[in-house]
Amino acid sequence: MNVKGLTKINLFLQKLPSGALCFASWLNENGISYTLQQHYREAQWFTAIAPGVMYRTGDKPTLFSALSCFNSQLHKKLHIGALSALEIRGLAHYVPLGRQTMVVYCPHGEWFPQWFSKYDWGVDILKKYYDTNETGISSITEDNFEVAVSTPERAFLECLDLAPKYYILTDLYYVMEMLNGLRPELMQTLLEECKSVKVKRLFLYMAEKVGHAWLDDLDLSKINLGTGKRAIVKNGVYNAKYQITLPRDLVEYE
Repeated sequence: MNVKGLTKINLFLQKLPSGALCFASWLNENGISYTLQQHYREAQWFTAIAPGVMYRTGDKPTLFSALSCFNSQLHKKLHIGALSALEIRGLAHYVPLGRQTMVVYCPHGEWFPQWFSKYDWGVDILKKYYDTNETGISSITEDNFEVAVSTPERAFLECLDLAPKYYILTDLYYVMEMLNGLRPELMQTLLEECKSVKVKRLFLYMAEKVGHAWLDDLDLSKINLGTGKRAIVKNGVYNAKYQITLPRDLVEYE
């Protein structure tokens, strides 16, 4: 490789934060041709984790860097949500034991790329899909990368959607007790846009049971709670107001 080529890649790599992923199409758009990319891989400037996906040799990509670079370079919309988002924002009531599970959402109509699923990011990934509505997704900085993460308001609704299969409802109630700073304007919008009757009824039941002040600022007449009963768990306690069957330990918790 000539001196000009080495200088070019050196200058380019200096602009990348440590751990960044680089996608072949994005590199090509930024003046690093596919031919040059092959030379750089052969010279071990880049390490490939999949065809068209690479990182600076010696770096250690993380889930945060992968999501950030995938979204920014390829204009995608993956985000971290549910309890993972609350944990990142310091709103989970416990520290998970063992290998952490991160919940990552992808828009319906798109897909999780194979490289994302196969590479070991040091955490387990729970992959879920969401509709095109992006209300309540914001960016935070993790490991020097801008990462899309659900706000607490959206994240808790995502948690309820995953319960009771992935989360224990009583554990989520403990989280709800910490959410005294939810923004009623955003919460109102999310509840009106939410399509899950189960999620909306559970949310209002828990918020009412805790007695959060922001609940008084919600206009419940604009929130469609559907009709008919919902059995959230088997052999639970029926709540007539919200027409849901709940775990006994949650109902009896004081």
